[in-house]
Amino acid sequence: METDKIEIKAIKTNDDYLKTMKIIETLLDSEPGSKDENTLEVLSILADEYEKKNYPIADPDPIEYIKYCIEHTSISKKDIIKYMGGANRLSEVLDRKKPLTLKMIKNLYNHLHIPAQLLLAS
Repeated sequence: METDKIEIKAIKTNDDYLKTMKIIETLLDSEPGSKDENTLEVLSILADEYEKKNYPIADPDPIEYIKYCIEHTSISKKDIIKYMGGANRLSEVLDRKKPLTLKMIKNLYNHLHIPAQLLLAS
């Protein structure tokens, strides 16, 4: 595609976004350091900003994230229990009967590297 003929402008509507995405698709194999690659980068930034503004992705629920970690990562219930104050406390938190405490959040962050910002959303 001839980048000289591409009009770079703000993405204000969904139609603008779709047109920009089609152009981006044609530029994906641009040569490093080329004018096409520069155009690709600029259009990608514009598309990303439009997506953030119009299709924001909320952080996951802290309890659901802990459950996800147990089911889909190398973090086990046994790993988490010792940082939650015991099996009963973990069950109460996962069943939403008790909230995460600041101490629990600090432990999960410091020892298991679960993002504190995500855990603080509870």
